[in-house]
Amino acid sequence: MPAATPLIPMTPDEVSSFAQSVRGTLARHWPGPVAAPEADLLKLWQSAAEQGWLELGAAGALAAAVAAVRELGRAACPLPVMDAFVATRLLAHDESLIDGIGRGEVRVVACVGDGSEPQVRHLDAGRQATHLLTFPATGGTAVLRPVTRTVETAGLAVPAWSTVTPGEPALTTEIDADTADEAVVLLRLQLAVRALSAAEHAHEMAVEHAKQRRQFGKIIGSFGAVQQRTATCQIDVGAGNLLLADAVQALEHNLPDRLLAAEIAVEHARTAAPRVQLGAHHTLAAIGYFEEHDAPWLFRRVHGDLARLRTLPRAFGNVADILVEGTGSLPTGDLGEAFRTEVRAFFDTYAEKLGRIEMGEDAELVRAVADRGWLGLTWPEEAGGRNASLSEQVVLNEEAAYRRVPVIKALGAVSLLGDSVLRHGTPQQKERFLPLVRNGQLTFCLGYSEPEAGSDLASLRTRAIRDGEDWVINGQKLWTSGGHEADWVWLAVRTDPEATPRHAGITMFLVPMNTPGITVQQHRALSGEISCTVFYDDVRVPDDLRVGEVNGGWKVITDSLASERVAMGNIAAVLHRQLDDLLALARRDSGAAVGPRGSHARALVTELAVGVQATRVLVAAGLRAAGHSSSERLAAPMAGVLAGELAERFGEVVLDILGPDAALSASAPGALGGGAFEYGLRLSIMYVVGGGTNDIQRGMIARGLGLPR
Repeated sequence: MPAATPLIPMTPDEVSSFAQSVRGTLARHWPGPVAAPEADLLKLWQSAAEQGWLELGAAGALAAAVAAVRELGRAACPLPVMDAFVATRLLAHDESLIDGIGRGEVRVVACVGDGSEPQVRHLDAGRQATHLLTFPATGGTAVLRPVTRTVETAGLAVPAWSTVTPGEPALTTEIDADTADEAVVLLRLQLAVRALSAAEHAHEMAVEHAKQRRQFGKIIGSFGAVQQRTATCQIDVGAGNLLLADAVQALEHNLPDRLLAAEIAVEHARTAAPRVQLGAHHTLAAIGYFEEHDAPWLFRRVHGDLARLRTLPRAFGNVADILVEGTGSLPTGDLGEAFRTEVRAFFDTYAEKLGRIEMGEDAELVRAVADRGWLGLTWPEEAGGRNASLSEQVVLNEEAAYRRVPVIKALGAVSLLGDSVLRHGTPQQKERFLPLVRNGQLTFCLGYSEPEAGSDLASLRTRAIRDGEDWVINGQKLWTSGGHEADWVWLAVRTDPEATPRHAGITMFLVPMNTPGITVQQHRALSGEISCTVFYDDVRVPDDLRVGEVNGGWKVITDSLASERVAMGNIAAVLHRQLDDLLALARRDSGAAVGPRGSHARALVTELAVGVQATRVLVAAGLRAAGHSSSERLAAPMAGVLAGELAERFGEVVLDILGPDAALSASAPGALGGGAFEYGLRLSIMYVVGGGTNDIQRGMIARGLGLPR
């Protein structure tokens, strides 16, 4: 058969304009989810043809088709736009037929089959369709047949599904296995996008309800349970939309892993959309239970669409099948691979130094990285940087964490300390400290947490009092990781105890750890890491070590914390490596460790793979948003929450799949994954408390959505 038009990338503005046009058309013919029982789907189909929605497949405009499906999902409308998209691409050789589809005269619904089925069940829009397109998932003969009889089947879906009886073949064409698989994926993507966008709409209504509804004399959005639930739903929605965007981009650019990227997006929506929808109902409570409200109709759309995924099986298998039976890994989502290739080639020259589970720093390798200008590479040239892009910074951090390169502390000094000095330091401080960071020679620890100020840094009590040109510091800091071997402490202190609000009286200092009056007490954590209690007794610090304005430290802290929370997202790269280690073990014994297709163990592998990829896209979004006012401003805390909880889940799942040998440390004979699985489980607890507990992070996300304190 002749090849269909290649998919054409669209700009965000083009997609946004098209989506706005779709919303306008829906407002006339399908005014919201409550219209689902009564709206005229045939009239909407005809209007869609007039607006060009059914010509998107012929034009290769996938992003526009997905945008239309998103708007349809928000309206709880099952117009089969992607069916038309797939049909025009599979039947591209028949121009008159494609023209008929575009004009809305030939209204096609598509399904998987061999073309001999006497009836096809569970079809959306069957009553309005004129033709049924069936094709085998493995490739073969695609058959277009007229619809001769339709019986609606009442149930969860509204409008109801139909059982369709097709007539004799009107057109056949041969398609190969790859073409068939892409068609299946696109139809699955339609259901997943529609379900997730319906759930997202319910979530948005729940957020607005939580801002207004009063119970027990308070706005319900101020209740901790509501905030935690709302934030969890936002993480699911945010990750799902980013995975979808990556999938569309991969399909548009015909990347080798495009179908895996799409299936990961589908799988995330399959599990996340019901959670989001139910979370919205919990917040809406009784008001969202009655059919005068949009929520019941969105509920039907979410669960009905996801149930139909079972009717569109992939011959190539699900996420775990593709990964276990193949040789690749997760999609990179990166169209510019030049710098990644450079980084990998460089690290390859130090292969003997890589791969240790509990990484210290390797002085030789740190110097080599510094010599290449990779420490502070996003800084401006006048600060010794290379004006590199954030995407290059992401690549460097990912590759270092994934390959267990012993330079993690030097990279952390850039984002946690160097960036803050660059933004807030004096010219003299920049001249003094930035070269140290840039050369990997500044070892430091964070002086944030206190006995009464863990995640709530605004409550810190360690006090600094001005004494001439110096400050005298007294207090105590807890959980100061690496404090026993650091040269400097990045110290937050209170300089105005009367300031309101509480965070207004905080100032930041860079203090040498060998300053008289500093005492360090070591503690060993579950992970084996040394963390310290640090006592400050009349510690005298010159004013020229103050970074930022007096009582202006909160701005410095929040900038630093934003970098810290994004840096914590590097656990995604660590988990990606563990996932690949797990896949290597599974492939070594032909998949015996994870069983055959359909096994419980493979379902767990899919769960891990989707979770890792969801975390990776949130980390990347958080880095894109760093330092900017952006719609992705919540991505960094969302990445931190998801990464920490995924790390815990990962450790549990690997023990479930691999058994006791995965619980052995690196020094034990027979330890699987070189001890990384066991170490990762012990380390995972730190990721849900370090840099602010996940409960606090969820509260930040909820307030970012506008919920009150």
